[in-house]
Amino acid sequence: MALQDGSQVIPARETRLVGYARVSTDEQTTALQLDALRAAGADVVHEDSASGASRSRPGLDRAIEDLRTGDTLVVWRLDRLGRSLRDLLDISEMLRDRDVALRSLTDHLDTGTAAGRMLYAVLGAGAQFERDVLRERTVAGLAAAKKRGEKLGRRPALTSAQVREAKKMLARGESPNHVGRVLRVGRSTLYRAIA
Repeated sequence: MALQDGSQVIPARETRLVGYARVSTDEQTTALQLDALRAAGADVVHEDSASGASRSRPGLDRAIEDLRTGDTLVVWRLDRLGRSLRDLLDISEMLRDRDVALRSLTDHLDTGTAAGRMLYAVLGAGAQFERDVLRERTVAGLAAAKKRGEKLGRRPALTSAQVREAKKMLARGESPNHVGRVLRVGRSTLYRAIA
């Protein structure tokens, strides 16, 4: 549309609502969720029939791919979106980074509103606190183990007896590839162990 001064007005793009529905088993149906998502105005709805613990959720992947800046991902309940609080917060953070809002119909959460963003910030602060406490415990535990003289890190791929045997085999002229196959380690692991 052109104004009197000749400038153009570009109409703002409508915010799209992209729905996501998930049930845990094939015996369940997404009908209730689909009805609620469509009543909320979802333009398109993606579905999965998989346990929340399943890493493979192609419907969620398609929903996320479908989202554009300014859109809103709508779910019936938050537990339909994430496998755990950590998973839910990771998804929410990824959406926020892409400037996509998250709305849960039955949990009355909408990160497109000031109150929803505040609640999200509180949840995020709780998750960050949990990560910080875990990190502190890990550092303290490692320091205590080191103080007790415990060896930290992975176990060596070869025991000292295997290293001695490998050196003998190599001294007899056997190839490093053969020695590695006998001891079930790669050649580079063998070289590191005998160094």
